[in-house]
Amino acid sequence: MNNNYKQQILEGSRAIALTIKNIRPAVISAYPITPQTHIVEDLAKFKADGQADYEYVRAESEFAAASIVAGASATGVRTYSATSSQGLLLMAEVIYNIAGMRLPVVMTCANRAVSAPINIWNDQQDVMAVRDAGWILLFAENHQEAVNQHIMAFELAERLKLPVMVNVDGYVITHTYEPVIIPTAEQIKKYLPDYQPAAGQFLDTQYPITLGALATPAHYLEIRQELHDDLTASLKTIEQEYTNFNKIINLPTPLSKGGAGGLDNGLIEYSGPKKPDTILIALGSVIGTIKEAVSPLIKGAGRIGILKIKCFRPFPASAILSIIKSAKNIAVIDKAISLGHIGPLAADIKAVAQGKTNANISSFIAGLGGRDITGEMIKKIIKLAGKKNNGAVFIGR
Repeated sequence: MNNNYKQQILEGSRAIALTIKNIRPAVISAYPITPQTHIVEDLAKFKADGQADYEYVRAESEFAAASIVAGASATGVRTYSATSSQGLLLMAEVIYNIAGMRLPVVMTCANRAVSAPINIWNDQQDVMAVRDAGWILLFAENHQEAVNQHIMAFELAERLKLPVMVNVDGYVITHTYEPVIIPTAEQIKKYLPDYQPAAGQFLDTQYPITLGALATPAHYLEIRQELHDDLTASLKTIEQEYTNFNKIINLPTPLSKGGAGGLDNGLIEYSGPKKPDTILIALGSVIGTIKEAVSPLIKGAGRIGILKIKCFRPFPASAILSIIKSAKNIAVIDKAISLGHIGPLAADIKAVAQGKTNANISSFIAGLGGRDITGEMIKKIIKLAGKKNNGAVFIGR
């Protein structure tokens, strides 16, 4: 570990806010919504106390906040916002526009259930509602990963001209306290230099351009294909930047790559045997619970692997397939449901695996509306993974 870094015990929201302050965006705009509120409260206070020089623009709604950072980004400056749940849904029109105009906006989504009924606790249904908007979608397991991903997010967004959303589970990460290292502004700048967009990539009277112009049927398809192709191609860049980040920032890795088949490339993280009987796949903080539940089982008769998806969009299909192709059973645990179908992650895993593996793939829905996912529930999922389950299996207790 680099001795220049100091470990602190911080609330997840505080850790994210301190990281954003040290990244030094030019414009921040957000509207407070539970459980994102502590992030933007801290950022507003940093500005009010003279600890930061960014413009903090108060907005009357999440739609307005997204529009403000879109406009600021279009002028060629570094921007940031944060939201949750209904706030993200209110932003939806602008979320699509930001991606379509190739604006390098970075946003935190403190994941929370959507209405109705009203629920302020965590699941991941909010981000799944905009998963096809054209953003890079990253998911953090813990505080340190959230910090690291936010720093990487700005480099990715500004290099690729693609917006990035870092997803952190509400309350589970935003309101809990963990040991975490916050790189200083000077340390971050070694990896993430000041943003200098090229001429013709932002609104400038010297180099007039049009953003978000009308596209007729003769051109619209090609424009959307270009966004799709660039988003897909960004998988390689994400891997490269993960390597660069770890080399330059040189933080300790809080996650284990344990087992002969260990892998961590910024897109996915796998721990377990090279040829597991069963693989558990999930996004976000529930991975920590899975690791705790599976740890005592690894030495037993069952050969169990854990696959964490760090990058959900673009979907790292090849990397995932390389891990799951030899498994007998695959249990995908979603904290979201595609109503009338199965879990969104499970649907993607099944699409990747079709014709490439004979594994039995099951979709398990757990943790909706903030319901606890316990170690006993994980053990139950492992037992059910060997059975044929065609639809979504809801795990409630």
